[in-house]
Amino acid sequence: MSNRFDAIVIGGGHNGLVTAAYLARAGRRVVVLERRELLGGAAVSEQVFPGFTFSVFSYVVSLLRPEIVRDLELPRHGLQILPLESTVTPLPDGDYLASWNDPDLTRRELCRHSRLDAEAIVEFGRLMHHIARSVKPFLSMVPPDPTSLSPRELRGLLRLGGHLESLGPERFHALYKLLTMSSADYLDEWFECEALKATKSASGIIGSFLGPRSPGSAYVLLHHYMGEIDGAFRAWGFCKGGNGTVSNAIAAAARAGGAVLRTGAAVQQVLVRNGRATGVVLADGEELSAPVVVSGLDARRTYLELVPERELPGELLAQVRRFRFRGSSGKVNLALSELPDFTCMPGVGPQHRGAFSISPSVDYLERAYDDAKYGSFSRRPYMDIVFPSMIDPGMAPPGQHVASIFVQYAPSRIDGGWTPERRAAFGDAVIDTLAEYAPNLKSAILHRQVLTPADIEEKIGISEGNIFHGELSLQQLFFLRPAAQWASFRTPIRGYYHCSSSAHPGGGVMGAAGRLAARVILGDR
Repeated sequence: MSNRFDAIVIGGGHNGLVTAAYLARAGRRVVVLERRELLGGAAVSEQVFPGFTFSVFSYVVSLLRPEIVRDLELPRHGLQILPLESTVTPLPDGDYLASWNDPDLTRRELCRHSRLDAEAIVEFGRLMHHIARSVKPFLSMVPPDPTSLSPRELRGLLRLGGHLESLGPERFHALYKLLTMSSADYLDEWFECEALKATKSASGIIGSFLGPRSPGSAYVLLHHYMGEIDGAFRAWGFCKGGNGTVSNAIAAAARAGGAVLRTGAAVQQVLVRNGRATGVVLADGEELSAPVVVSGLDARRTYLELVPERELPGELLAQVRRFRFRGSSGKVNLALSELPDFTCMPGVGPQHRGAFSISPSVDYLERAYDDAKYGSFSRRPYMDIVFPSMIDPGMAPPGQHVASIFVQYAPSRIDGGWTPERRAAFGDAVIDTLAEYAPNLKSAILHRQVLTPADIEEKIGISEGNIFHGELSLQQLFFLRPAAQWASFRTPIRGYYHCSSSAHPGGGVMGAAGRLAARVILGDR
């Protein structure tokens, strides 16, 4: 096999695969180099225990850009997204709050808790829908450099200004609030039901070292509202076969275009000569050459590990060193002999084909954050729980089930470090808390897998285990992601590009950064 290519993509995560697929469709000879034996990065499906398949890290789908699904014909390559039917929040008094795919059912449910909120939810949903649609064009925009006077950047700034002006005063004001406020404060302006505010606030803390009352968490809430399935905003689903099917479908599209995908191929260094990327050296000493090298790794690894520091401006290096990762999320995967029987909704029913949110109040979430602020995992954490085997029975043996539990907070930096004992204690805290709402849980557990940010960093190479490749805070968005003057997916090294979620528009199984990077590369070439 020739060692010369038109482009080399480092990292077989979903963004790297998206970049490779678009470049291959454009006729470029592309190779993807993945360190692990499995493609997909954080979007993988693995049979962790015999007969039980898990979406090990990421586990739901919503943010995946519909234009990517269309362009790469992902359904033809095996992508099938199944909707989640509901979100149920169990309450300490044995009651619950539920939201369903049917808006009328949700309003009737809210009436049990607050008639005012049942009316407000309609207007709130309408406004968030409009804001999400207004922000959607930013997801397809290469951030302009506001410090540059080049015609290309000035045109980009004019387009940006024109779009913001087109929002009108009401939507612009709402967008400003969402960019600067805490999710709890923003929701306080709309609702009175504590469980409703808490469950919606939880979307503002996912993947960030922020509490529900931390300024900036409202933007993370909006980020999750920008997800859509078949044109329906704020729709969440589960990919048949787990999130590894998303990566496999993108990989199949890349192969169909002629891309070469290599696993077990760890890149040690990007080769740079006279300020231009010329190829890579693998850990085993093999060299591959190409005029274009694309890093699908996070910003820290892209700039501080893969290339010599002397090749980069000092200010860029300083910004990358300041770029905040601060992983805060853990994951617990369970193999179960039976489904948890929640006391608030006894028996097995449609609620098990949706999500359960352990978020009874804003105070509950804030106390969970307090534990993390002071160097510990949350003793009573926020959890988002789905049962994939209820949606896709092939994920578990007949009559048995898998549970996927996303947990907040599990700080990447914990007092004393993530020893095996602390990992076990973290898993126990998750199980003990959930068992308060589903007493049969402990006796149903056949196997469990506990993942901390340290495990995520070790297994899939994301710095500090941050699922978004860096926090989605205001100072790390748009033309500041990952660094001012370098948010266009280009780097100061000619021919060296960056396509991971550390770039605009951020994290989640979205693929937008990979698509935009490919667009920039093809435009430059």
